[in-house]
Amino acid sequence: MKRLLLTSFDIWLPHHKSNSSDDLLEEVTRLGALPHASTLVRKLPVDVKGATDQVIAKIRETLPEYIICCGMAESRSRLSVESNARSTPAFTNCSMSMLPEDYQESTLHTSVNLEELVAPCQATEISHDCGKFVCEGLYYSVLDYLHSSSFKSSCIFIHVPVLTESNIRVVVDDFLLVIDRLALSSR
Repeated sequence: MKRLLLTSFDIWLPHHKSNSSDDLLEEVTRLGALPHASTLVRKLPVDVKGATDQVIAKIRETLPEYIICCGMAESRSRLSVESNARSTPAFTNCSMSMLPEDYQESTLHTSVNLEELVAPCQATEISHDCGKFVCEGLYYSVLDYLHSSSFKSSCIFIHVPVLTESNIRVVVDDFLLVIDRLALSSR
């Protein structure tokens, strides 16, 4: 059984009562459905540096084989597993005018075979647009950290739709299927 690290964000807009990424982790915890070797970091601050610092510290502490970062996607109706993250000024606290002249946006991709991972899922899609906000900033930062370190961990980012009575069962089932496939992988 692989060691997993799962993360979620706290609320970030005044009209939010909760963050669906954290709601999902709360639900799978309540169901007792997570593998024993799972560590959760819930309610990360909606701030790239603060969230990244907490996640990287937990990676160093727990040495997970897989990191599953989760974030809220209020406008989506299905789970979305993100294929990549881009470095953008939006999450580096810089305006375009403050960037060096030779600045080049870069893209990092997950090392996980997403097509294979989500093939048996019912309500999960692969996305190629992580959103240019804190979710993408965290995902890029973690992928960059893993890329430049000696850790052999892989990371995916899952955007979670707002959970409702009509979608919660299929979202939870697909999420647990993804977790099981990673936890039991031969890697």
